[in-house]
Amino acid sequence: MTSFQYKKGALHAESVPLGAIAEAVGTPTYVYSQAALTGHFQVLDKAFGESPHLICYSVKANSTLAVLGLFAGMGSGFDIVSGGELARVRQARGDMGKTVFAGVGKTQEEMARALAAGILLFNVESAEELEALDAVGRQAGRRAPFGLRVNPDVDARTHRYISTGLKTSKFGVPFEEAVALYARARKMKGVRALGVDCHIGSQLTRTAPVKAALSKVAGLYAELKAQGHPLEYLDIGGGLGITYADETPPSPQEYARTVLEVVKGTGARLILEPGRSLVGNAGVLLTRVLYRKQAPAKTFVVVDAGMNDLIRPALYEAHHALLPVVKQRGKAVEVDVVGPVCESTDVLARARPLVLPRQGALFAVMSAGAYGMSMASTYNSRPRPAEVLVEGTAWRVVRERERDEDLWRRERA
Repeated sequence: MTSFQYKKGALHAESVPLGAIAEAVGTPTYVYSQAALTGHFQVLDKAFGESPHLICYSVKANSTLAVLGLFAGMGSGFDIVSGGELARVRQARGDMGKTVFAGVGKTQEEMARALAAGILLFNVESAEELEALDAVGRQAGRRAPFGLRVNPDVDARTHRYISTGLKTSKFGVPFEEAVALYARARKMKGVRALGVDCHIGSQLTRTAPVKAALSKVAGLYAELKAQGHPLEYLDIGGGLGITYADETPPSPQEYARTVLEVVKGTGARLILEPGRSLVGNAGVLLTRVLYRKQAPAKTFVVVDAGMNDLIRPALYEAHHALLPVVKQRGKAVEVDVVGPVCESTDVLARARPLVLPRQGALFAVMSAGAYGMSMASTYNSRPRPAEVLVEGTAWRVVRERERDEDLWRRERA
C-alpha cells in the first residue's frame, strides 16, 4: 500500500502536495500518511482472521506520540524495550494490559515501573534477568508475568546487524537451556510463566526462516504445557520486511498462513510484534538541495538532511529510493547524494542515477517511516526535524522542529 503518488507531476502524500508542506514547515521534515498507517495495521490484523492474536506494535520503529496514539485507538498493543518507551505508550493512552516488555538490559527500576503499570508480559532474555524480575515481583508482593525469549539458532537471512536469532546474538536464552530455566522459575515466588517468545530478526523477506524457528518454538511450547506450565501466549516477534528497492517480502496473508500452519494445535494466543511493516512505507523524509558539486571522480548533490536525521544508510548501508517532489525531465547522471554532517559516511544515496537537480529542489527520501525519526540525533548540534501527519486533504505538525536552544536545554554552563 502506498499513499505517496504523483499527481500532475507533483508528489503527494494522500491528497496533500509534499511541496506545500515543505514550504510551510521547512526541511528536513518527516511526513507520515495516516491512511497507510491504519491500512497496514488492518491488513495484518485481517490476515490472522479469527485465530486468537494480539498485535503489539514495536515502538522502537517509530515512537512518535501521534503514531502511537493512532495505533492505540485501533486497539493495538505495544512492544517496548525501555522505561522511556513505557512512558511514551502511557502518554499516548496505550493499553498497559496489551503491552509486552522486551530487551536484554531491563533495569530493576524499569521492571518495577512496568509491573506497577500492569503490563501483559515481560520477555525475559537471560537467567540473571529472571532472577532480577523475581526479586522485583517479590518486593511488590506480586508474581510478574513472563515468557522466555528463546534463541532458536536460525539464520534470518537478513543484514547481519538485524539478525537476532543466531547463537552469536546477544538476544534470547539458548534454546537447549529453556526447559531447565522454566523449571527453575516454578520455584520462584515473584514470577509466573505465561508464554514463550521468539524473534529472529528484522526485514525478513522469506518465510522459510520463520517456519524453521516457529517449528522449534511451537514444539517447546507444547512440551512446557505438557509439563504443567500454565502458558497462554506464544509471542512470535515481528520483523516482516518491506520493499525499499527490489525486495519481495511475503505478503501479510502469506506470512499469516505460514505462522498459523506451524502453530496450529498449540492452543496459544499469538502475540505479533510488527514495526517496520506497519510504518516503514507510511513515511518519507523531505529534504532540499543545497549545492551541486563536481569532484574529479564523481558528482555530489548536497542536501539539508544528514545522517543525524536518517542514519540507516550510514549504519546499515540501507537503500532508500529518492524521488523528486516535482518531476524533472532530462538525462540522468550518476551522483552521490550527501548530507551536511562532517562524516564521510553521511551519504543518503551512492552512485544513484538522477536528473541533476537545481539548487532548492525538493526530494522525498522514501520508506523512511521506520527507524528514521526514532533514531535521529543532534550530532553536529543539528536540531532534529519536524514531523507531519497527513489525513486526506488535511495535515498537521505532530512534532515541532527543534530550535537551537533545545540543544542545550538540560545543560549547565
